[in-house]
Amino acid sequence: MSPLLSLSATFRSIHIRSTSILNCVSELRRRQIKNVFSNRQLCRLVLGIETSCDDTAAAVMDETGSILGESLYSQKDVHLKAGGIIPPVAQRLHREHIARVTQEALDMSGVAPSDLSAVATTVKPGLALSLGVGLDYSIKFIQQHKKPFIPIHHMEAHALTVRMIEPVQFPFLVLLVSGGHCLLAVSKGVDDFLLLGKSLDEAPGDILDKVARRLSLLSHPECSTLSGGQAIEHIAKQGDRLKFSLKLPMGQHSDCNFSFSGLRTQVIHIIHKKEGEEGNIASLYIYINCHVNNTPGLYQLLSNIFLNSMRYMCLALICCWTV
Repeated sequence: MSPLLSLSATFRSIHIRSTSILNCVSELRRRQIKNVFSNRQLCRLVLGIETSCDDTAAAVMDETGSILGESLYSQKDVHLKAGGIIPPVAQRLHREHIARVTQEALDMSGVAPSDLSAVATTVKPGLALSLGVGLDYSIKFIQQHKKPFIPIHHMEAHALTVRMIEPVQFPFLVLLVSGGHCLLAVSKGVDDFLLLGKSLDEAPGDILDKVARRLSLLSHPECSTLSGGQAIEHIAKQGDRLKFSLKLPMGQHSDCNFSFSGLRTQVIHIIHKKEGEEGNIASLYIYINCHVNNTPGLYQLLSNIFLNSMRYMCLALICCWTV
């Protein structure tokens, strides 16, 4: 055989082998993709939607608890300027962003609506106007895509969040504290809770927000971008937490319920008294700038209310544990 023919045969052989290898790789890749989609079909996938307050959120999760895709729109900056959450404004913002947020979560996860096993949405507790937006959107979504609906109690969901990051076994004791709630419960299972106690009046986050508004903390240069509770926590770190003596609420009760209105009343009384001493100023913000020795009274007061709120909840936990 001539060298030219031999070289040509060699190239044909290499081409055939290369084509064969490429075909094998292509087939292997096709099977891998097929297996991925097959496993996805076998794995239960849930779309979660949350609109209970001022955040529009959505996420896609699998049955192992892995978050495949998520998206969030926060209304914090809008409500911060108003000094608190305004329900009609929150409702409008939820309506404007819920479709986009949900689609972003689906796109990030790579999951099509047809691949979902169910849709889970917060239905209580929370702001009625905000909850309604998420519920209406979810109902339309499940009707369009023919998916089951799972109603979610969002405080129960908060209680179970720890199991996403730690191997906590049932039963366990959980204290849930937020701007609108404060409750103590025993979590016996995914949907089995024993309520031991709850706030009988105001939640701790609520009283912190009210005190922050009363003191115009939004005007404080260090707190202009912080919510009421965040502002108090920030300033409290700089104060003497033992400067003022605040009486802990419900000292004569041995149950697991909470009451925070008494703490707020004591703090408001101190503010009125200090304003009188300083010439009936509108807030203690002026008192910060004119107090001597660089130990402003506002820092001490907020440090005290923050400490006593935490101490009160810890004592309630101890009381519940021993009853």
